Amino acid sequence: MIASRLLASADCLSFREVQQKVLMTTRWSWRAIVVFIWWCAITSTTQAIWLDLPTSGTKCVSEEIQNHVVVLADYSLINGQEDAHMPSGATISVRVTSPYGNNLHHKENMTHGQFAFTTNESGNYLACFWVDGHHQGTKGLTVSLDWRIGIAAKDWESVAKKEKIDGVEFELRKLEGAVEAIHENLIYLKNREAEMREVSEKTNARVAWFSILSLGVCIAVSVLQLWYLKRFFHKKKLI
Repeated sequence: MIASRLLASADCLSFREVQQKVLMTTRWSWRAIVVFIWWCAITSTTQAIWLDLPTSGTKCVSEEIQNHVVVLADYSLINGQEDAHMPSGATISVRVTSPYGNNLHHKENMTHGQFAFTTNESGNYLACFWVDGHHQGTKGLTVSLDWRIGIAAKDWESVAKKEKIDGVEFELRKLEGAVEAIHENLIYLKNREAEMREVSEKTNARVAWFSILSLGVCIAVSVLQLWYLKRFFHKKKLI
């Protein structure tokens, strides 16, 4: 009887230890998931890059963006070479176009500026920069482009003031926005994958029919060649 009680208490103790370990593992898993989601949201929606402009020509950067996404970007002309001086009066031109070629932003004689829009087309959005004509041939010009998309382009300070939230609630709200952005991006990728799969299936079907048609043409040509050769040899009385 005593042995059975001891065994039962030992089983209960081991079960509790296992339960505590499972709870700790679950907590750490959720923390890891939260950190991973937030990191994905930040890294996938913000891009700060430098573009070295050629003396003549255009330097462009593109981003594939889905529909109904807020895009905000700041650009400025900087000196990309430490040992060189910024040419006085140097300016650049910038043009931003949609996937269908619509102009969303076009400015000339600029040293810095900003463009913002909400996408109404899915595809590659193109931002192009070039040195203005009267400054072409100038070396060492670099454009700093801070490109923010979706959740990163949202003004969280205004949201916090408007809804009167701060602290943990504010961080949870930002995390909720990040999760929604990732969810929308996954849905977009899923739809794109379905479109690409449909195109691939149609292409495979066309290739299959073309192969069958080519095989039929080859067989028909072979039969005609045999018939012609047989007729030719009969006329020549060779067979």
